[in-house]
Amino acid sequence: MRDVTIARNYAEALLELAESHGNAEAWGELLEATAGALGTPSIEAVLMSPRVPKDQKIAIVTDALQGAPATYVLFLAAVVRRNRQMMLGKIADEYRKLVDVQLNRVRAGVTMAHEVDALSRSVIVERLAKAIGKDVIAGFSVDPALLGGIVVKVGDRVYDGSVKKRLAVLRQQLVARQ
Repeated sequence: MRDVTIARNYAEALLELAESHGNAEAWGELLEATAGALGTPSIEAVLMSPRVPKDQKIAIVTDALQGAPATYVLFLAAVVRRNRQMMLGKIADEYRKLVDVQLNRVRAGVTMAHEVDALSRSVIVERLAKAIGKDVIAGFSVDPALLGGIVVKVGDRVYDGSVKKRLAVLRQQLVARQ
């Protein structure tokens, strides 16, 4: 829980900086890319090594970010200076949540029994947005075990309209009647 709070604090600080520069979404993408790049095993080993001085770690990160906004680079240098570089993934997650709240949108995981075309995907997203009352960013996946229907996960809530779930409910009802 403490790590989430720390990550949230860093994310809030970065969002404030990004808003002052007018590009919160772009900085979010940059943060996710940075977290992914610094999370590779070889770079992670260098950044976690007690043998590598902090100044050298900061130089590695800042050299890799040439062309990025100077304020963003300074933010990352502060993260490394405080030995929090391995929290960048969590910071990116918290940052994304803050931006989503600010832009009145949610992220939804949509699982279906088979692959659907682009038109069906856009209809699903449109109906979810109407039902939830927010813009929806949907990630689609396929699980043939569902047999049919759809399962939608938004945050901690799961809406299961799959054939597999309906069959399980019917089975419970039949067993209860015996």
